Amino acid sequence: MQIERNILKLKTRLQTCTQIYFVGIGGIGMSALENLKACGAQITDVDNPNSIPNGYLDLDKTLVVYTPAIPKENTILNYLQDFGFELYKRADILGEISKQNFCFAVAGTHGKTTTSTMLGHILTDNGIDATAFLGGISENYHTNLIQGKAKVCVIEADEFDRSFLKLEPNLACITATDADHLDIYKNKEAFEASFDAFANKTSDQIFVKKGLPIKGLTFAVDEAADYSASNLRFENGLFLFDVKTPNEHLNNIVLGLPGAHNVSNALAALAMANYYGVSLSNIAKSLKTFKGINRRFTYKINTENMVLVDDYAHHPTEINAIYNALRKRYPNKEILAVFQPHLFSRTRDFADNFASSLAQFDQLLLLDIYPARELPIAGITSAWLLDKIKATNPGNAQNYRLISKAKITTSIEQSKAQVVLFIGAGDIGVLVDRVVASLIKSIK
Repeated sequence: MQIERNILKLKTRLQTCTQIYFVGIGGIGMSALENLKACGAQITDVDNPNSIPNGYLDLDKTLVVYTPAIPKENTILNYLQDFGFELYKRADILGEISKQNFCFAVAGTHGKTTTSTMLGHILTDNGIDATAFLGGISENYHTNLIQGKAKVCVIEADEFDRSFLKLEPNLACITATDADHLDIYKNKEAFEASFDAFANKTSDQIFVKKGLPIKGLTFAVDEAADYSASNLRFENGLFLFDVKTPNEHLNNIVLGLPGAHNVSNALAALAMANYYGVSLSNIAKSLKTFKGINRRFTYKINTENMVLVDDYAHHPTEINAIYNALRKRYPNKEILAVFQPHLFSRTRDFADNFASSLAQFDQLLLLDIYPARELPIAGITSAWLLDKIKATNPGNAQNYRLISKAKITTSIEQSKAQVVLFIGAGDIGVLVDRVVASLIKSIK
């Protein structure tokens, strides 16, 4: 009953509040909510109690929304709580939005940003005026919030902190359940159980990558499934593949994003849109015009002498996928990776897997661990991880080394690598732009 009362209270607050105070707006998911100011709400996100604008300390008019990624000792969060505000997580707001609309939810350890952005584009491109809350900046729409007027929404369902269990989707998909966030879940079994719970909350249909221990319609690349992609090939800078659904077959679908993992993501988006009623031929037209997402296999430099790609990959499985895509595209070129580990706990929990993934590259420049919300863990450093990488591929150990941010540009220039990859979920996305600017000057 207490949960039901809280839900009713939030619903009432969303209807009556005219101001929203966001705490921790820096995250990509929170900023998508912040973009709702275009719908009429007044927004603030100041992080100093002395700078709070007039009127925002009105308990009746202001809704306080925060992200669980910020530390509990956050000054402004505690100030607002002590003042008397009830605090709502970002997931609470998305949960209420999912109840008030026909909701597509995209979950999975990997691929959910690409899949949800593809799905948002397919729906919008086919006249379904959906609102899509995304975890990355769409290159088609230059935003992480596609604002529509229909009672239809696409939500990237985040498994961190079990946030996605707040949603009540009509259609949902699960792209992967590789263990992650073990600082929250403690073990793989608890992590996987949360996806079972998410699937059970889906009212109409759940789509799952084949091989996952969850019942639903399946999708797969190069194997039999309810929705399957086959005959993958790379022609003139584009991926082509054929698709079979439960009812029809279509050849030569074009996708501008490289990698079999992106074909799998496209298949998940295709399955959901097709089940909703969008024709397969129209979905194919939309996929052909899909431009991608910022920091998802984004070309920063693409010349005859140098290729530089930026990607958000921060989990061993994601690094494997991006490596395979690059190697397939550039089979005879030397690849240098610049990697910034994200979180001490993730580095510790998946150290051996990181070592195997990173040891595939011809050269590696390893930055310090990006702490995000965490304090250091004794013994868990980039130097410790580097030793594991070298031990995994001792014959190439001399080409793996630690690097400071200040020396990256010079090291890349000296490496003579033809393909450079920046990977990580920390501030490496800001760093890459500075490096690219310097490299372009040197190329000229």
